Amino acid sequence: MRAPSRSGAGCGALLGLVALGRAVALLALSVTLVRADPPAAPVPPVAPPERAAFDLDRPEIAAFVTRLVDRDHFAREQVLAVLGAAHARPELVPAMTRPAEKILDWWEYRDRYVTAKRIAGGVEFWRQHAPVLEEVGARFGIAPEYLIAILGIETNYGQVTGNYPEVDTLMTLAFDYPARDAYFRTELRQFLLLARELDTDPLVMKGSYGGALGVPQLMPSSYRRFAASAEAWRKADLWNDWSAILTSIAGFLETRGWERGGPVLLTVKVAGRHEPTVTGGLTLNETVGALRRRGVRIDPAIAATRQAVLIRAVLNDGAEYRVGFTNFRVISRYNPRTNYTLAVCDLASAVRERYTAP
Repeated sequence: MRAPSRSGAGCGALLGLVALGRAVALLALSVTLVRADPPAAPVPPVAPPERAAFDLDRPEIAAFVTRLVDRDHFAREQVLAVLGAAHARPELVPAMTRPAEKILDWWEYRDRYVTAKRIAGGVEFWRQHAPVLEEVGARFGIAPEYLIAILGIETNYGQVTGNYPEVDTLMTLAFDYPARDAYFRTELRQFLLLARELDTDPLVMKGSYGGALGVPQLMPSSYRRFAASAEAWRKADLWNDWSAILTSIAGFLETRGWERGGPVLLTVKVAGRHEPTVTGGLTLNETVGALRRRGVRIDPAIAATRQAVLIRAVLNDGAEYRVGFTNFRVISRYNPRTNYTLAVCDLASAVRERYTAP
């Protein structure tokens, strides 16, 4: 039932006033009737965009459903009910192709993510969760500041975990994003398995625009692999259980090759008049010895045979050079963008400096 329009109510009031004026005139009373300006024409409300449901008879979707039924023993009607409730979100596709860590220069990205507020938040997080941070860090050989910094960059320490219905996101990227549809179909399957294991309604779970879940922003396949706590992993809560959250991040880094006690990233000076060529991206394509021979000044305590990558980070008034090592490369496995990995390292360094200051 629709409420009466505001313009209709205004017209009714105006007619009442006119009728009153006529009655007053008939009674020969000296009354001046002052009319207000007529009400403006009503502005029709802007309806939210209609989100289309997916056609489950599309051959690729029908084949996906059949594989879930045959391989993972889902009930067909259950899968159809969940996938049939999904709505396409075409706005996610351009967001996937133009993330901030890809389109911004380093200094712009740093100014957005390595802020005084985020540094202070990391220090406060360390103070609140020191026992579990120290325990997880010691078990995996990872300094706590790197676990904290990943949380800080990913979700601002759990404050922003994503508000997109996960089934909408993964259906859109699995079937309407040809560039990576195979990957996201795998993640959609993993998501449905995860929801079954967590005994959670998949239609209520929400994540990022790319499908990452929880405080550590793990994709469903990584959630299933790395979520761990004192209880059975299948019930690990990556939104509220800080032990599970931190253990999951540490487990992810460990399996990607984290070196206990190894260097991560150094800011370096370059000798000579010419800047060295940077060709590595995130690949460890040089040795420390080779970089030294090219005029890059690296701490002499670091072995000449250690693999490294030279990075030129763009500043608003020039550039600076960094040298990343194995652990830098490992962090990039969380998000394979140079700006992201640099930001994690800089935030980690700033948080530790502030936390350990007198």
